[in-house]
Amino acid sequence: MAVHVLVPAAGAGRRIGATINKQYLELGDRPILAHTLARLAALPEVASIRVIVPATECDYCRAEVVARFAPDKVAGVVAGGAERQDSVRNGLAACTAEDDDLVLIHDGVRPFFPRQAMTELLAVTARLGAAILAIPAQDTIKEAVDGQVVRTLERSRLWQVQTPQAFRFGLIEAAHRQALAAGFTGTDDASLVEWCGGTVGIVSGSPYNFKITTPADLALARALLASGEVTLT
Repeated sequence: MAVHVLVPAAGAGRRIGATINKQYLELGDRPILAHTLARLAALPEVASIRVIVPATECDYCRAEVVARFAPDKVAGVVAGGAERQDSVRNGLAACTAEDDDLVLIHDGVRPFFPRQAMTELLAVTARLGAAILAIPAQDTIKEAVDGQVVRTLERSRLWQVQTPQAFRFGLIEAAHRQALAAGFTGTDDASLVEWCGGTVGIVSGSPYNFKITTPADLALARALLASGEVTLT
């Protein structure tokens, strides 16, 4: 049973105030995406990694990230689609995997994912077919409509979802195919499996496994690195 990784990395730099897409911003001595790929490649279970970027950025990603920094496990750069769900579907189509193989889907701008949780994530996935990293909600969560609170949700039942998310390849490929046929759009890949009636396990993630999408996120990532609180190796 092989483990393959898909890395959607098509985010724009608008919210972070950059002139280039956020995955190419430097963190330490190289782009954020390069750190993410190296951390994934260091997992001994991983056989291959494919990066998914906008079609207009494929050549740039190959030259400026893959050729300069990426490890040998990076098997290719895949052109994404109009939305993230389309991009992941394109990545699945490019992935040379068997139905019983496992696939990790991980955001390109989450370079601090907890490597120590990967063994459990893969084990739960092998047992249930799908599993996600998540952390319990720490703040009170309220549902609101038109600027007014409708109700307060029960915090003990709420989880903040992270990536990697892991799946049996045949299960997630079928879920994406069925969603396309039905015109269904999920909020993440696990929601497609849920929509199809599948079971998704939860494995504890890490508060450091945040997605770098704003200037504050980038500043926090750089500060954590400078303090030694987190490492990229």
